[in-house]
Amino acid sequence: MVDINYKTDLTKTKNKLPDSTTNFLNNLSEYLQTPLYFYGSIQRYDYFPGKSDIDIDIFTDNEKSTISKLSNYLQIDKKKFKRVVWKNDRNRIIYGYKKYYTNESLDLKIEFAIYNEKYKKDVLESHEYKTNLPLHIVVLLYLLKFVYYKLHMIDSKMYRKYKGYILTDLINYKNHIFVTI
Repeated sequence: MVDINYKTDLTKTKNKLPDSTTNFLNNLSEYLQTPLYFYGSIQRYDYFPGKSDIDIDIFTDNEKSTISKLSNYLQIDKKKFKRVVWKNDRNRIIYGYKKYYTNESLDLKIEFAIYNEKYKKDVLESHEYKTNLPLHIVVLLYLLKFVYYKLHMIDSKMYRKYKGYILTDLINYKNHIFVTI
């Protein structure tokens, strides 16, 4: 598959990570023998170190094998990976797997998404769209996260509701349907 030219190199993070996290992720990438693609707030100015999670895409020709390797590396049960189905704005159906992982000793929260290589272009285009956001959207996200993470003035339900509104309605990212099975 030929990659299109993206504005952002999603294999690198815009925000600096602690050395221990960088080493952990570099070792994981080497172990899986595939690059990790970072998306979400880690690529924007609304990332809050120690609070925000790190969103990572992994593309592979064999999802089951990659899940087994990832489970072994993270020392988690491979049955904990959830199947996801996603219909994008082009009416393409994308299948994959997700797993939320925490590592308290590294103060690390990661959401892994594993997709077949054939979905790479669609997934990365979508994630880049939410990476290169207009300034006013990033400011709104930053303010929302500041109110939630630092001031504790809203609960998690309200935070998710407003974040969802900002990242869908305000940036015209509608017509995407995402289901976890």
